Amino acid sequence: MKNNINTISKSQNGTTAKWLRRFSIKSVAFAGLMLLASCETDLDKINENPNDQASVDPKVLLTYVSKNTFQVNGDNMYASRMMIGTDGENSYQYMKWNDASFEAYTKNLLNVGKMMDEAAKINNKNYQAIGKFYRAYHFFNLSLKFGSIPYTEAVKGESGITQPKYDSQETVMAGILSELKDANDLINTTDKIEGDIVFNGDAAKWKKLINSFRLKILITMSKKMTLGSYSVTSEFASIANNQPLMTSISDNGELKFADAADSRYTMFNNSGYGSSLYMANYFINLFKLRQDPRLFTFAAQTTGAKEAGKPVTDFTGYNGGDPNSSYLDNAALITAKNISKVNDRFYKDPTNEPSSILSYPELEFILAEAASRGWISGSAKTHYDNAIKASFSFYQTYVKNPGQYFSGFDVNQYLASPLVVYSDSDLLEKRLEKIMTQKYMTMFHQSQWTSYYDYLRTGYPQYPLKDGVSAPFRFRYPQAEYNYNSSNLKAALAAQYGGNDDIRSKPWWLQ
Repeated sequence: MKNNINTISKSQNGTTAKWLRRFSIKSVAFAGLMLLASCETDLDKINENPNDQASVDPKVLLTYVSKNTFQVNGDNMYASRMMIGTDGENSYQYMKWNDASFEAYTKNLLNVGKMMDEAAKINNKNYQAIGKFYRAYHFFNLSLKFGSIPYTEAVKGESGITQPKYDSQETVMAGILSELKDANDLINTTDKIEGDIVFNGDAAKWKKLINSFRLKILITMSKKMTLGSYSVTSEFASIANNQPLMTSISDNGELKFADAADSRYTMFNNSGYGSSLYMANYFINLFKLRQDPRLFTFAAQTTGAKEAGKPVTDFTGYNGGDPNSSYLDNAALITAKNISKVNDRFYKDPTNEPSSILSYPELEFILAEAASRGWISGSAKTHYDNAIKASFSFYQTYVKNPGQYFSGFDVNQYLASPLVVYSDSDLLEKRLEKIMTQKYMTMFHQSQWTSYYDYLRTGYPQYPLKDGVSAPFRFRYPQAEYNYNSSNLKAALAAQYGGNDDIRSKPWWLQ
């Protein structure tokens, strides 16, 4: 087993594409899965060579964790009113979801911890810093998904903690802010970062991502004044004014895919995308009203428009289904040839566009919101305009044959158009609506559940909901927690939600 791991370690290559071609991610997953067991059997001890201690190079684990972390999450596209299904009732589309999984603990966080342990053995601070970033990222998303979660006692099975206590959201958010502060202090240009399929070993880019993510956490907590000992607004301003942040799309925290086994775009060859997934009219209409050509990169023409020979840049050739209507009503639009599918690049192109968990355009929208709220000085309009320009730059860079969509387009004219232009003279709510709407328009298949959480936090953009149906605030805890950690789970439920594990119980961060 150890010989296999050593072979994997030696097969690495400097560039992302070559790396992904030279060894299958399956091999890395296998290496990661080996680490999930917290106990050794007597047979393992008998066969262990005391002069050849088992270990895994942290670069192998870095690749494995990065690959898992940066996958596209398509479920958010339904909840965020961007896509609809027509082959049956989709629980996300109809706001009826139930429980979710804690698999991030075993699939990612356990391997992150192992990577950090191995990095400590060789005194490599960069792997430890990146490990702290991944810990912060996964705990952040777990807490937004559920509420209170195991944090301070999490993934400590090897220390004998098999039933970890739950920590409050405030404890989690304050804790991960401290971890990211430590990560910023640890990251350096001396220690090598091999196995890095995100930034190819560039510590400066990791530092920018770490600090930009600190701002993402703080803006997400905009309803709160403090997080533990942190003042939300003061900490935000300190980071924004004093720490390196992303400055262009080349700094995006994203994974570029390669046309190799287990390294292709997440939705490549997804049968649902090719058969029953269509665009939501709410999302499409935002682009049609603004004459925004990014629409052509997301959606396909309706069958009727294509048969009529309409140019691909004719906005009248695009139409979506109502996410609140029954799937049978939306299926009728297919028969009428009057509904757009998802652009086929999302399931036919093995590399397609990179998948981000935090991009430069998103950061600029975060800064625009902060400036609008008075958290930082400077021009909110400049950040807003920069974000939109960077979004167009992203699609013009990564979409194949972009000239067919963007020929003749002038982004400055777009920024001056009535539905887009940002004005400091508008009321705050109007300015926030502009920012959040444009931010939402950049997140088709990007940044996972961010657009939905932004909606819960700000109310923008105003999702269409069926009468009598409200948007869920959270997921129910997984059944496994009821089975194996019930006393701690019940205590957490009592402290947060009066004992009710309901998707419409409002968590602390939204109160």
